[in-house]
Amino acid sequence: MNLPNLLTISRVPLMFAVVGLMYSDAPWASNAAFWLFIAAALTDWLDGKIARERGIVSAFGRFMDAVIDKVMVIGLMVALVNDRANFLGHDIVAMILLLCILCREFAISGLRMAVATKGQVVEADSGGKVKTFMQLNAIGWLIGARMLEQGHPGVFDGDDHVWVKGVRICGIVLYVLSAVLTVTSGISYFRRHGRVLFD
Repeated sequence: MNLPNLLTISRVPLMFAVVGLMYSDAPWASNAAFWLFIAAALTDWLDGKIARERGIVSAFGRFMDAVIDKVMVIGLMVALVNDRANFLGHDIVAMILLLCILCREFAISGLRMAVATKGQVVEADSGGKVKTFMQLNAIGWLIGARMLEQGHPGVFDGDDHVWVKGVRICGIVLYVLSAVLTVTSGISYFRRHGRVLFD
């Protein structure tokens, strides 16, 4: 259990902490949720960097990094979609996009297991990495909108303030783009490895 793997696993309790703070009524909670999320997102970059520099890249680390990224992203997206204010009333669209993301993630996980039975490995490609980067950015902007609206009373005039609206719209646009990239990268995986399912 080296440092990169500890950083990877730390994202799970951090995700629970962020969600708990999002639902808290404490005046400082939205600020804490935002900065804890930033810390969690940074560990996604830092664990791989340390593992490569120290030459301690492991099969466990590669596997857990992919799994925990999905757990954190989906957990936070569920919490955000459940918070209707973040999607300007477009609850149905937000939920449909989330379901598309969930279907893709489960399908690719199943594909990886099927490929593993043949002694092969489905490595994350550039599309998958861009998808994760986009998802984390979308979550960051949406949690940032909450922070501006709830964590700075007297500075921003609630959810009608131009900065709050602007940050939230950026988050929504990135959320939609991340859903599109999630689906298209999933199709790419199946094009390259789906034949294993029919062997």
